[in-house]
Amino acid sequence: MSAPTPPPPSGQDQFLTVLSRDEAVRRWTAALRPAPLGRETVALAAALGRVLAASVAAPIDAPPFDRSQVDGFAVRSADIAGATEAEPARLALNPETVACGVAPKIAVAPGTATPIATGGPIPRGSDAVVMVEHTDPDGDDAILVRRASPAGGQIAFAGSDIARGEVVLRAGATLGAREIGMLAACGIAEIDVFRRPRVAVLSTGDELVPPGAPLGPAQIYDSNGPIVAAALAENGCEPVLLGAVPDDAAALEAALRKALAEHDAVVLSGGTSKGAGDLTYRLIDGLGAPGVVAHGVALKPGKPLCLAVCAAKPIVVLPGFPTSAMFTFHDIVAPVLRILAGQPARTENAVPARLAVRLASDLGRTEFVMVSLIRGQGPEGGRELVAFPNGKSSGSVSSFSQADGFVTVDAMLDGVDEGSTVEVTLLTPTLRLPDLVIVGSHCVGLEPLLDVLAGEGVAARSIAVGSLAGLAALRRGECDVAPIHLMDPATRVYNRPYLPEGVALVPGWGRLQGFAFAAGDARFAGKTLEQALAAAAEPGVLMVNRNAGSGTRILVDGLLAGRRPEGYSNQPRSHNAVAAAIAQGRADWGVTIRPVAEGYGLGFIPIADEAYDFVVPRDRLDSPAVKAFLAALARPDIQAALRQRGFTPAA
Repeated sequence: MSAPTPPPPSGQDQFLTVLSRDEAVRRWTAALRPAPLGRETVALAAALGRVLAASVAAPIDAPPFDRSQVDGFAVRSADIAGATEAEPARLALNPETVACGVAPKIAVAPGTATPIATGGPIPRGSDAVVMVEHTDPDGDDAILVRRASPAGGQIAFAGSDIARGEVVLRAGATLGAREIGMLAACGIAEIDVFRRPRVAVLSTGDELVPPGAPLGPAQIYDSNGPIVAAALAENGCEPVLLGAVPDDAAALEAALRKALAEHDAVVLSGGTSKGAGDLTYRLIDGLGAPGVVAHGVALKPGKPLCLAVCAAKPIVVLPGFPTSAMFTFHDIVAPVLRILAGQPARTENAVPARLAVRLASDLGRTEFVMVSLIRGQGPEGGRELVAFPNGKSSGSVSSFSQADGFVTVDAMLDGVDEGSTVEVTLLTPTLRLPDLVIVGSHCVGLEPLLDVLAGEGVAARSIAVGSLAGLAALRRGECDVAPIHLMDPATRVYNRPYLPEGVALVPGWGRLQGFAFAAGDARFAGKTLEQALAAAAEPGVLMVNRNAGSGTRILVDGLLAGRRPEGYSNQPRSHNAVAAAIAQGRADWGVTIRPVAEGYGLGFIPIADEAYDFVVPRDRLDSPAVKAFLAALARPDIQAALRQRGFTPAA
């Protein structure tokens, strides 16, 4: 392979040629030629999760001797062949009892029996064991046997579980609790396993702060480092978390060289895009041939991925956004690192599901979309899985934790239509669907209810899509509860005018919506709502809006009466996003609820008390999960928690 083209001298270096996923993987594996790194011997107590480097043959029989499987009496089967309840066989008792760990000394002669415990070694002369339940004492020195036992009855013969010389585990097996138990039964105290690659984990960026430290302006916590380290451990590697390195060429180069020298592989996050501050990929080529073999892959998210091989070791620079980093790690990086660790290929579980909404996609890039799965109404009244895209960007840290799996959109498609059947690749080996599905408007007042349900073992999932979209999901049979706060402009009545047939409206709580602004802003502080709206219409005053379909958006549009102030097109999907935009100076005003405004230290002018209620299909009111939700809503401690948060319970 020829050396990569040197980057142009400008401050806005472009990606190397953007490759297809398959071509990027081909180039990387061709340069690396991945293979297991070697073997090591570990104690059995430290072998959990390790991969066997060689097949293991049993050095002994298991069990190592013939032993009893029950509490009873060791006998000769011929002596009790005709024994029945009506005509029991009488056997004299030998003067010893065989317990576990005790070698018998007296042979079982014809017409005799020896008491024996479960696991005890079978004495000479005996070829069967009769259960104590099938006998009665006959004086102090004899028993009556009321049931026959065939030769070999209730005996586990030596080697019947594992025979000496039998291969009990093959090379490449991952050692779990069962495998470790088998090795212990064979008396094996140490085992040869593949060495785990030591992988250095570095984060790059001036904006990164370690968890626990205070955030400065425009800074974020380094979540990628811990995420990547955990993912490495899950895939058989030994992660070494080295922290964050600032965007300084000398510091970054020193950190890279040290990490490469002391570890088997290096994984970085950040520093892969074409921004002027991204230095990482330009430094890698100086660490050893062949250097960068792929920089830019036709994936969404994940285009900035950089793959390199230096000094025969892999170096990966993951995109900085968490979702992009994790997709590219699991899809491209983990399979190669698993080879180095001697791990078997990952088994991907996938399930079919109906897509709840249309997915738009960019032609020419394979796209991965996180989805949550719920049970929905299928054709002819049946039930089916429904996939809800989580709607979060590649910068979302919560995408993985809140999703059940992902949908892959082929590079040749510009989207997938609503209602299409898609294959969802699961993020975990097993799928637990929620007992209660809540789709609609989100409110922080839901949190104490969901805590109560979790404590009661009810798995609830809340999908925030807005009030109108929640009602649409309810009509399609995709949820149990739809929270809404919709005011009818004509009647100014909340929620009831929007109810479809066959539902019940469950009162929730009142929330005070208001005009929020930065504390102390003289344009709005101390003003009436009408005065504040007039000031908001002045040039240069920026609003932050809400998404179409939300109850707050309907309220905002009613206040504006057709006007479109500056910032109207800025439409985040939550009350918190509105408050954050104002608190951080990106907007001057917006509409949010009082508890959120107070939480961000904002000024607040009341607009209207609104009803945040729950719509439930009548045919689901008696379902256990809905009944648990309604019972939690009525609890005095939940009512108190709502009041503490600034809400007014309806009950």
